[in-house]
Amino acid sequence: MASPDAPLDPASLLRAIAEHQDRDAFVALFRMFAPKVKSYLIGQGATTAQADDLIQDVMLTVWNKAAQFDPRRSSPTTWIFTIARNRRIDVLRRERRYEYDSDDPLLVEDTAPSGFQAAAARQDEIQVAQAMEQLTADQVTVVRLAFFEDKTHREIATQLNVPIGTVKSRMFLAFEKLRARRARAESS
Repeated sequence: MASPDAPLDPASLLRAIAEHQDRDAFVALFRMFAPKVKSYLIGQGATTAQADDLIQDVMLTVWNKAAQFDPRRSSPTTWIFTIARNRRIDVLRRERRYEYDSDDPLLVEDTAPSGFQAAAARQDEIQVAQAMEQLTADQVTVVRLAFFEDKTHREIATQLNVPIGTVKSRMFLAFEKLRARRARAESS
């Protein structure tokens, strides 16, 4: 390394680190850049603790990658500050946590049906009503209880005070009529 009275050249220090893993050169470079990098990072919004951690990371990167420094492409200051900037961005990306507002209109699911969905639903209602008109009153009752009130065959039998076999027969006959109607509609 140069004499203690000679001015410190960052490019020479980087070369000494790259070629000889010169610890004295690294200490000199650290003393030269650490306060400046810390001020820069704090100016970019880092806390003092974050800046201290980042300085360690930046200077470790300088130690490990000193051989990659090319004085024809940039100055040592530009190279080191670019590393600091990139490390700061990496930290921000890792720490970024979004706080979602559950009432944000963009995040609330739109439950209103579209015009097409509403029209299709209405058409389905009309077709179901027309199909139900083809059933006997007993069949309509068991279908309504089973599908619109979500009752089991046993619950329907108890409510209507009829045997469960009667409920199943009425359901079967109702489905047969509905299937036949559907087949006629599809064929026309």
